[in-house]
Amino acid sequence: MQHLYFLIAAALLTGAARPTVAQSSKTRSSATSSKHPIPAQPAVSVAEAVGGTVLSSSGEVLPGATVFIKGSFIGTSTNELGRFHLPVAFDKGSVTLVVAFVGYESQEITLSEADYDLVVTLAPSAAAVNATVISASRVEENILRTSVTIDKVSGRQIERISTPEVLAGLGQLPGVDVNSASMLFTSVSTRGFNTAKSERVIQLVDYMDTALPSLNLSPGNLVGIPELDMESIELIHGPASALYGANALSGVVLFNSKDPFVYDGLSVRLRGGQRELLDGQLRYAKKLGQKLAVKFNLSGFQATDWVARNFEATSASLNPQGSPLGYDAVNRSGEMSFQFTADPRQQLPGGTHPDLYGKTAYMPGFTEQELIGPDQKTRSYRLQGAVSYLIKDDLKLTVEAKRATGTSTYQNISRFRVKDLGTNQYRAELKSNRGFIRAYSTEDFTGSSYELAQLGALLLGATAQENSPYGPLSYTQLYFSTYNSAYSEAIRQPGTTQPQALALAQQAANATQLQSSDPRFATLRAQIIADDQPGRGARQNFNSFLNDISAQRSFRVSDFGTDLILGGAYREYRLGSGGKLFDDFNRPRIRNYESGAYGQLTQTLLNEHLKLALAGRADYFQNFSPALSPRASAVYSFGAEQRHNFRVSYAGAYRSPSQLEQYAHSDVTSFIVLGNIGNGFQGYGFTDAAGNPYGTPGIPLSAFAMALPTLKLEHSTTVEAGYKGMLRPRLYADVSYFRSAYNDFIGGQPFAGNVDGNRPTPAQIEEGLPGFTDRTKPTRIIFTWYNNARQVRTQGATLGLAYQLSKALNLTGNYSLNVLDRRTLPAGFQTFFNTPRHKFNLGAHGVVLHHLTYALNYRWAEGHRQELPFATGNIASYSSTDAYLGYALPALATTLQAGVSNLFNANNVQIIGGPQIGRLAFLGLLVNLQ
Repeated sequence: MQHLYFLIAAALLTGAARPTVAQSSKTRSSATSSKHPIPAQPAVSVAEAVGGTVLSSSGEVLPGATVFIKGSFIGTSTNELGRFHLPVAFDKGSVTLVVAFVGYESQEITLSEADYDLVVTLAPSAAAVNATVISASRVEENILRTSVTIDKVSGRQIERISTPEVLAGLGQLPGVDVNSASMLFTSVSTRGFNTAKSERVIQLVDYMDTALPSLNLSPGNLVGIPELDMESIELIHGPASALYGANALSGVVLFNSKDPFVYDGLSVRLRGGQRELLDGQLRYAKKLGQKLAVKFNLSGFQATDWVARNFEATSASLNPQGSPLGYDAVNRSGEMSFQFTADPRQQLPGGTHPDLYGKTAYMPGFTEQELIGPDQKTRSYRLQGAVSYLIKDDLKLTVEAKRATGTSTYQNISRFRVKDLGTNQYRAELKSNRGFIRAYSTEDFTGSSYELAQLGALLLGATAQENSPYGPLSYTQLYFSTYNSAYSEAIRQPGTTQPQALALAQQAANATQLQSSDPRFATLRAQIIADDQPGRGARQNFNSFLNDISAQRSFRVSDFGTDLILGGAYREYRLGSGGKLFDDFNRPRIRNYESGAYGQLTQTLLNEHLKLALAGRADYFQNFSPALSPRASAVYSFGAEQRHNFRVSYAGAYRSPSQLEQYAHSDVTSFIVLGNIGNGFQGYGFTDAAGNPYGTPGIPLSAFAMALPTLKLEHSTTVEAGYKGMLRPRLYADVSYFRSAYNDFIGGQPFAGNVDGNRPTPAQIEEGLPGFTDRTKPTRIIFTWYNNARQVRTQGATLGLAYQLSKALNLTGNYSLNVLDRRTLPAGFQTFFNTPRHKFNLGAHGVVLHHLTYALNYRWAEGHRQELPFATGNIASYSSTDAYLGYALPALATTLQAGVSNLFNANNVQIIGGPQIGRLAFLGLLVNLQ
């Protein structure tokens, strides 16, 4: 059926040619060339070619410059010697070539016959002057005149990123927060509310969502595209729902891949380094005639992963760190707790010593290193193939298939070891200079992934003694029974104080815990991580699909600078877990759909110095009320060359609850996770409004009553102002300021309630444990999601500067301010803002001795409080110094590379509960054969 859609759309997408992505809005009408443009001659009927060399004004070759036929998809790029060759048909008359390279003024050359000896000289300019972006308005525009805050990272800049994961390198941009939960699992956020799963920023590869359909989260670039195939990265700061819909509440990260018609040939990158790093990437693209091109990508990455080692007490621990009763540590899993009580239903074998009544003891649990064991390698494997066909010069059909798998560590409610997690993705796209129709499908799968908290708890829940006087005892039961009996024995000894008795009891109990060096530990570990039944095993199990079809077309409404964009999209989720994660027990996959339509009207005035834009999108959902996302903006450009650009905008955005937040159903016995799209839940919390815990004498049960209505969308509104331009011929500045208001934040909440949503009776609550762990009873400990009624306000600013002192020395620096307004928030209210108030970058890069490229960047972020579902605590200020060196051997089409991230191995813990991101140095080479 999709093929029929594309055939019907072909006629709709064709029409008057408009500038392609390769063109700049500031191209010139003349060029420095070895030959002047030739007057028009009678048309010829055969395909000929043009070729030549692209140089800088100082006479140096420019490898990687693009050469396009204006108004078409026909183009190429220069090789390491700056040479290009492009087949051109002159049967319809003369053609205009557009020659562009980042950091240089674009040139246009008009030709009417073949010419193989062109010498095109490009004059240097600030990199931003001739840079074009697509993501800001979904049509090409100069980056200086965008109405939103946006950054672009070119292919050459991507080569200089020295972090093991390309997204981690985006922390060098102003206003960008990166969170690394492990070496290859990095999330990106802007303007606060930074998390380890980046649910408010959408990540796209060629406009295909890279999020896992089951979880609605993007696993960094773990299953994205290799750096060899990245033409550029565009990052929108702040709300973008007006054009991108759900979850673009805080921004968009768009990866643009390389077109095989433009970047053909063989490219290979090999790297090796510390932590047993091995990284290999291969890209091959070939034009098969003038109409057909193919592309193939293959990559493999392996290294020893970072491991989290934060053993401080969590904010939820009832005992401080070092307590003889034990405590709940951030990065220990399976720490079962037990409150000693006089309640006869919860008495230990032999009876509980009265001194212990009301006290809570914790088992030590297991470290992340112990639970991961021999599984500390992180890996990423990606395979992709694409075929593109030019139906017409300005109408291209592309079909693509991609498979990616990865092993790393992910953090959300718990820490998960994602092992061989991956996606299969397929795309078909028909694209012209005026629009597109795109259809793609994404399938996710879990591989052998498992949860560390469940693994630790189930290890300690295994049978430790079969034939005790009290029957079979688990390690947990044995631990607390031993603690009680050892304390009772110690306190009877003359002269023994209670602290001494507690310490002796802890020592005796610790000796009963299963040790990771015990052969039984390895046997049980393998058994538990191979079992995907919640409450019995720790393995994760989901396999879901996302099918998406979208279309867009642009129109020139008038010759007075009026342009219109219309677009729409439909997506359907098909969720599957076999009842292990979603509520899909013994029934077909759960189907959930979203649809939307958007438009943008743009008007230029005052001789194109003023650009006004009004955009809006309406989205419809299966489970929620419709959402409207407006955006209005104005950009005014000063000067004849429009080098000074001021912008203001207002935008509304939203996030829809994830599929897990809607449909979760995972019963792990100790508690049950449920989605919240039914009639909501009523129950009882564990603390009252004043923070008093349940069971505090004198406080009635009614004080703990709570109600969680059914989920709805998150919403935000933002007002923004900024400036982008050239303060001096070589000094570029980008300044922004914003104020935002957020409503209906989605958060998680544990409570005691009935699984049908009704409020439990006092008798049901009074039963308590172990009744709450009985799966046959309605009253359970439930974890679900809800919307917070408090409005949260933020504001912030960024300042970015770039100064081109010379080709050998380019200086960059940026500063970011993010402020959370707590004036209207009650004490202790959790906002999950998770963003440093102050952070900055200082950098330098350039080319020396003709062939030596270097880049150096220092990044610093102020310490701040982080509130995550996994843990809450304070992150210390951290910094990282990253460096890169590349030496080109043009005759061999090879660049020798060396790089290091976190050069001085400084403290670099980016998320509470995450690992120390240490130093990683590598050596490698990059080969580009065209």
